[in-house]
Amino acid sequence: MDAIESQESLSEDKVEQQDLNNARLVPIGESIRHRKRAQSAEKRVEELAGELSESRAEATQLADELKGVQKDQELTKRLAAAGARDLEAAVLIAKSRLGQGDKTDISSIVEQLKKEKQYLFSEAVAGGASPALRTSSVKEQRSGAGAIERAAKRAAGTGSRSDLQEYMRRRRSVV
Repeated sequence: MDAIESQESLSEDKVEQQDLNNARLVPIGESIRHRKRAQSAEKRVEELAGELSESRAEATQLADELKGVQKDQELTKRLAAAGARDLEAAVLIAKSRLGQGDKTDISSIVEQLKKEKQYLFSEAVAGGASPALRTSSVKEQRSGAGAIERAAKRAAGTGSRSDLQEYMRRRRSVV
């Protein structure tokens, strides 16, 4: 029986080995599809890696631009608080000094500008902002019936178009 059992076990081993070989073998069409899919996936990975590196470069560029804009805003704010008359000129001079790299402290550059270029800054600054200059105000006009009568008499007496126009304007505002 040992001989029979050993033959059966050998035949079973052969069958199992053939099954394994058959399982390892994949049809050619399926193999080609898997290969193409793997190649396209690798290509897509390369594309995505390129896009990622471009995005990172753009992000660093935008971060640098943002820092520059924030520095410009801080400089403008400090110069306005110092009472700069011509803010654009003061900002340009301060930017050129920042670009030289001698001093990176904005407040020291503003102080230096105030000393060297006094014509850019107003004399007296109240509360950190330059006071607005007074403009001519609207003249108060006499209203009422007396003003209309005077304008009518003046228009009738002089015969001037401007006096007649003044009378009509006053009359229109009342009626």
